[in-house]
Amino acid sequence: MVQNIRVTGTGQLLELSARLRRAGHENIRASFHRRLRRAAEPLRDDLQDTIRNLDIRSQGRASGKRGGPSLTTRPLRATIADAIRISVRTTGDPGARVWVDKGRLPPDLRRMPDVINDGRIRHPVFGNRKRWATQWATPGWWDKTLRTHTERITREVERVTDDVRRHLE
Repeated sequence: MVQNIRVTGTGQLLELSARLRRAGHENIRASFHRRLRRAAEPLRDDLQDTIRNLDIRSQGRASGKRGGPSLTTRPLRATIADAIRISVRTTGDPGARVWVDKGRLPPDLRRMPDVINDGRIRHPVFGNRKRWATQWATPGWWDKTLRTHTERITREVERVTDDVRRHLE
């Protein structure tokens, strides 16, 4: 299942954001925010590339069956890739979050990132709810990409946190 990833070191980030507020150093806070965002950007970019290049296969048409172009003009994978977002907070619940903004997806595609992550896509054929097709994608496009970046992001957030803490002392 596609889940939000949150990059936090809760105790350290909470304590650091409180110190930043008390110190009132706006340029340090802006730098902290920018560096947290930069730590999460490669993950977002890799997730977008992964979904754009994901192979979705079907059984194909049986001989003698009719077919035709898609009734929609929107590209599925590009639409999902464009909905992947980063949000960074340095106050309250500080951290970086990479997520699929379902509000940026058309209503009929809101569950699609989760469905594709599961690997099996069942859908009506050209909107005909009496005929269904099954397509297959490599399962875990979100989970696998997330796992490859987790260690790097954690290291980067720790480094940024240490730099800002040293700057405040």
